[in-house]
Amino acid sequence: MNDWPEGWSGDNRGDRYGRGSANPQPESARVMRQVGRGRGAPGHDAYGSQGPSAPPYGSGVPQQPSYVNGQGHGGDYDQYDSGYNTGQVYGSPGGGGGHGGPGDPGGARGPRPAPNWRKRIKWTAIVVITVLVVTTVGTYFWADSKLHRDVDLSKVIDRPDQGDGTNYLIVGSDSRAGLSSEQKKQLHTGSAEGKRTDSMMILHTGGNGDTLISLPRDSDVEIPSFVGSESGKTYKGTGRHVKLNAAYAEDGPELLVRTVEFNTGLRIDHYVEIGFAGFASIVDAVGGVEINIDKGFKDKYSGADFKAGKQTLNGDQALAFVRTRHAFAASDLQRTKNQQKFLAALAHQVATPGTVLNPFKLYPTLGAGLDSLIVDKDMGLYDLGSMFFAMKGVNGGDGTSLNMPISGSTGGNLVWDKAKVKQLVQELNNDEKVTVTGN
Repeated sequence: MNDWPEGWSGDNRGDRYGRGSANPQPESARVMRQVGRGRGAPGHDAYGSQGPSAPPYGSGVPQQPSYVNGQGHGGDYDQYDSGYNTGQVYGSPGGGGGHGGPGDPGGARGPRPAPNWRKRIKWTAIVVITVLVVTTVGTYFWADSKLHRDVDLSKVIDRPDQGDGTNYLIVGSDSRAGLSSEQKKQLHTGSAEGKRTDSMMILHTGGNGDTLISLPRDSDVEIPSFVGSESGKTYKGTGRHVKLNAAYAEDGPELLVRTVEFNTGLRIDHYVEIGFAGFASIVDAVGGVEINIDKGFKDKYSGADFKAGKQTLNGDQALAFVRTRHAFAASDLQRTKNQQKFLAALAHQVATPGTVLNPFKLYPTLGAGLDSLIVDKDMGLYDLGSMFFAMKGVNGGDGTSLNMPISGSTGGNLVWDKAKVKQLVQELNNDEKVTVTGN
């Protein structure tokens, strides 16, 4: 079968341009197969012009325009000539149309540049640091605005000299404020009016370890001269002796601080108070507090019902645990030990990464705690944080915990051991390691 147009053969082409001939001139015009988009009418090309009929090369092979001196017929045919003489491949390397091939600098796409990882890491770090700074600053101001700075220690008169380190007076009140009748029943708080103190502690922080000292509520103390927190009136001391918690009931935090300072000689730098509802809310916010109970006990007054062993207490159970005294032979002295143990465990739980790094625990915990805390006017978040981390340290064995040394009792009141108390206060004021032991 002859594949050449119009009956040509390879033998009658002669020496023509493009077949190894030395002739520098191109071959004469010949009919090329037409590149068209459709089949024209008989005797016409695909564009409607008359021209030679397509040779019988089989269906689907269109006619080609004639070329003279390497040029097409002109007009609409010119658009099909581009690239024929150069061997250029039409379409993109991937086979798609619309872009030039590799030889077309105007339409080819170069290789995709490699990502600049150093720049990406730099900007990622900047974004992360910015978010952390904004979040931290926002959290600080949010938390600071929630503190109830209601206690004015400037109203306390005749104060002892400032010693080394920092002393916090931490008070757990039995205030029922904000509790519904159902909550009072659930928490076994009763419905007594006013506020009293179920627990009082002095936390000393310094360079020689932290010390947590419980002050039994039944401690025998003398009420000194003081200025009324509300009236501003001066009340002269008469040598009257009462239980320590009566000072709080008589004129609130300012008189309590004045009484502690007068009977110990230790200056109180900061005051922190938390009520029933707030205490239970903090425990629930951290998901409960794990504690090891050495010996099981029950108490119908506080609602306590515990078995021995390690267990996690929720808010209601925790409140019953720290309030129970009727179940113990040592009564209030054993209760203060349980309070120390639990508060240290609570501080430890609050400071764990599981709470601090988890916003779903951290913010509810901060909200519950800060909403329920009453502090002095000079208390800052840094001071509050230092207090909690010091309590965590005491729980971890980095500090000392003890009850105020007791020498006996009188009329149901616990009498402090004056010699030991004097030595204890001296060690605290000098920020020395505490060597005194308590009951």
